[in-house]
Amino acid sequence: MSVSRRRVERLLNLTMCLMATSRFLTVSQLGDLVEGYEPGATAEEQDAFRRMFERDKAYLREIGIPLETGTDAAFADETGYRIRRGDYALPDIELEPGEAAALALAGSLWSTTALAGPAASALRKLAAGGAAVGGGLGALDGFEPRVEAAEPAFEPCLAAVQTGRAIRFPYRKVGEADATDRHVEPWGVLSWRGRWYLAGHDLVRAAPRVFRLSRVAGAVRLVGPAGAVRVPPDINLSTMVSAQAPADRERTATLAVRRGTGHALRRGARPAARGCVPPARPHPAVPADMDLLEREFSDTERFARWIVGSGPDVLVVDPPELRDAVVARLRAAAAGSAAAPAQAPPDAVPPDAVAPAVGRR
Repeated sequence: MSVSRRRVERLLNLTMCLMATSRFLTVSQLGDLVEGYEPGATAEEQDAFRRMFERDKAYLREIGIPLETGTDAAFADETGYRIRRGDYALPDIELEPGEAAALALAGSLWSTTALAGPAASALRKLAAGGAAVGGGLGALDGFEPRVEAAEPAFEPCLAAVQTGRAIRFPYRKVGEADATDRHVEPWGVLSWRGRWYLAGHDLVRAAPRVFRLSRVAGAVRLVGPAGAVRVPPDINLSTMVSAQAPADRERTATLAVRRGTGHALRRGARPAARGCVPPARPHPAVPADMDLLEREFSDTERFARWIVGSGPDVLVVDPPELRDAVVARLRAAAAGSAAAPAQAPPDAVPPDAVAPAVGRR
């Protein structure tokens, strides 16, 4: 049954109202108390309101909410309704401090993906249900671990892990301008030191391999039947990623940033002299209304995705591989491909933050 957002809000208000009292409430009282109901002044409007209530009442019972019927001493001649808290409310939920922290971390992770709504709803329900030890989830106020999942490859790779399907995707290795096609049986998606990785079996190379999701240079395609991929029982994904994930090499980018824009990029950057740009190869001329800045970076694809969000207000002067990555993304956007969204700068993720693995372990 399809339920509109307005009706969902009205049903929630009705449920909360019926749970907030131990006595029976009549239809007339509910019409006055529940936001979303309009009993009306005319007989026609009142009849429409009562039909609406009957539909809502039937729906609540259909989805398993124990709506009880009875009468109150003050209104013995009119039927009333209530929901006993003991029949419907969750019991108190006790969480250890570490468990509460893990839930908060999970909520921050899914905040940038399609599961944002369900994750936020789950945390609210746990808090409302009394999930607490000491301060409980409320004790985590001010503690905001950032585990972003903005890479376009994150969701399709995770879906492949969950369904046990092989995948194909173009992948650009460090120092290589062109991407190569990879055919992988995915075992898990994990975060290591602020970066997301896919661990799995590379079918072309016939060996276990780790792939940084920010270096996936195109669409991730599901291939083969669901359930075909099995994770070897002796594989430790965390050990595999920590052993194979290459250490980041910090480099310097030279950027031309239009005056009055790129405020986030300017933080942490330093001015660069216009005559001191090392010409590794011919680079674009810097317009007069742009400032020349230098900024450190380590992940080319991630930094390129952030720069693209600034549009024409930022030009990459150097190094060439960073400029190529930005140009490739802009061309993909112009061709109608799904462009990567702008995101927080790379240093927004603590470099040594390690998040729990997502997917099969």
